[in-house]
Amino acid sequence: MKKEDVPQDQGNLSRTDLKELVYATDENGKYTTALSSGWEPKSIALSNSIEEISERIAIAKAQVVNNEISPISYYMEFCRMDIGVLSSYVGMWQWRVKRHFKPKVFAGLSDKILKKYSDAFNITVEELKNFKVN
Repeated sequence: MKKEDVPQDQGNLSRTDLKELVYATDENGKYTTALSSGWEPKSIALSNSIEEISERIAIAKAQVVNNEISPISYYMEFCRMDIGVLSSYVGMWQWRVKRHFKPKVFAGLSDKILKKYSDAFNITVEELKNFKVN
């Protein structure tokens, strides 16, 4: 895209002083950088993904309250992680992390293991053990 054609739509970035750096071609056809305040399709996609993440967090919260899953699953969603990312942070196999989603298994975890999770979520072990509904 040419530098003069870089989108300046009213999007998520336009509500702030932030601009996104994008590549474009100048009048000589050489690649250069330009600032964009937003692009409508990208803003729509970003809004949709944020809504989906919010829904997944709400579902996980309700499941923890109903004792269907452990707080580990909620905090994983809240911190925008997936099984692969979380397992790498805590240094455990994915199957083991999934097992810790079970409330009965979670209840028997040692403080040493819970500390790994709490560090990954940037919370205390007590916050992880005593999930509070806000």
